[in-house]
Amino acid sequence: MNSLGIDKAPEDTRVVVAMSGGVDSSAAAALLKSEGYDVVGITLQLYDMGANAPSRAKSCCAGRDIYDARKVAEDIDIPYYVLDYESRFREEVIDDFADSYLRGETPIPCVKCNQTVKFRDLLETAHDLGADCMATGHYVQRKLGANGQAELHRAADANRDQSYFLFTTTQDQLDFLRFPLGHLTSKAETRALAARFGLEVADKPDSQDICFVPDGKYARLVEKLRPEAGEPGQIVDVNGNVMGDHRGLIHYTVGQRRGLNIGGTAEPLYVVKLVPETRQVIVGPKSALAKHSIYIKELNWLGAASIDPEGVEVEVKLRSAMAPATATIYPVADAPGQARIDLHAPQFGIAPGQAGVIYQGDRVLGGGWISSQEHNTATDGAHAA
Repeated sequence: MNSLGIDKAPEDTRVVVAMSGGVDSSAAAALLKSEGYDVVGITLQLYDMGANAPSRAKSCCAGRDIYDARKVAEDIDIPYYVLDYESRFREEVIDDFADSYLRGETPIPCVKCNQTVKFRDLLETAHDLGADCMATGHYVQRKLGANGQAELHRAADANRDQSYFLFTTTQDQLDFLRFPLGHLTSKAETRALAARFGLEVADKPDSQDICFVPDGKYARLVEKLRPEAGEPGQIVDVNGNVMGDHRGLIHYTVGQRRGLNIGGTAEPLYVVKLVPETRQVIVGPKSALAKHSIYIKELNWLGAASIDPEGVEVEVKLRSAMAPATATIYPVADAPGQARIDLHAPQFGIAPGQAGVIYQGDRVLGGGWISSQEHNTATDGAHAA
C-alpha cells in the first residue's frame, strides 16, 4: 500500500493533480512527483482571460495562473493539459450566481465550482486519463474510518481549513480524491515545500477574489447578466412601515447594516429578509436576525448512516468564518434531501443561499443549502413570512 492508500507502487499509480497556478496545488504536484508517482497536471480555463488578465493577480484561474501552472509542470517534468471549461463554468457557476441574487439569496460560487466543474466534470476527465486518484491543494484531510470508509475531516491548520467549501463532496468523489497538504500545520510549511522544490510560485500571493469578479463588484456583474436584479424598490420594517427606497436587491444581504441610508430610528436597523417577488428589503433590529432553526436542502450526507429521526447532536457552520455552533439535526419527513437544524443558541445573520455545514468534532458529516428559516416573533407577519 503506497502513501496514497492505493495498492500499487508509486510509479504505477497515476495521479491527476488539479493545478490552479497557485502555491498550494503546485506544491502538491511537486510533492507527489518527488515521491515517485505518475503525476499529470490539469488546469481548467474557466472564463475569458482577455485583456483584463494582468489585473487579476488576486483571483484564481486567471491567465497568469495558467502560465504559472505550465511553468511548474515543466520544472517538475510532468505532462500538463489545459481544458476549456468556459461554457460549463458559465452555465453551472456564473449563471447560477446571478440567478441566486434574483431569488434574494447570498450565493457561494466557490462551492458551486467545486461541486460541478471541479469535483464532477474534472473527476470524469481524470478517470478518462486512467488515473487512480485525483489530488488537489485544498486544506482538508481525508481519513479512513473504523469501517475503512473514507471520511472528510478539517485541515490540521484551522486557519487554512477549507472544509466548509467542500461539503458537497460525495462519498464516491471522496473515495477518489486525495489532499496531500491537509496535514500541514501552517501555510509557511507549504511555501517552504514549494521553495524546496525550486518553484517560482513559492512566494506567490494567495487568491482572494471570486475569479470571475476580480474587482469585487458583484452587483455590477449581476446587473449586467440579469438587469432586473437592479430594479429599485422599498425598504420596509418588520411591521410593514415604509422606511425608504433602495437601489436594487443585489446591493443587500441578510445581516447588512451599512448602506441602508435610513435614519431616525431608536436603534440600528439590519436587513432581515429580501423579498424578490415585491422587491422589498425588510429591515429590523438586531434581535430580528436571531434564528433558532433553519432548513437546508440538497443535503449531502457523509455520515455512516442516515440521520436518526430522533435527531443527531452536531456542530454547524452557517458561514465560512464563523465558529461552529452546537445544534441538533433532524430529517424532514417525506422530503428527501432536506433537513431541519435546531440551534442550541440563536444565531444571527443567517442568509438563504449560504451553506449549513455539519460537523462532529473534526469530521464533516455533510451539509446543504440554507433554503428557509423559522422566524422568531419579531419577524412574523405578512412582510417576513
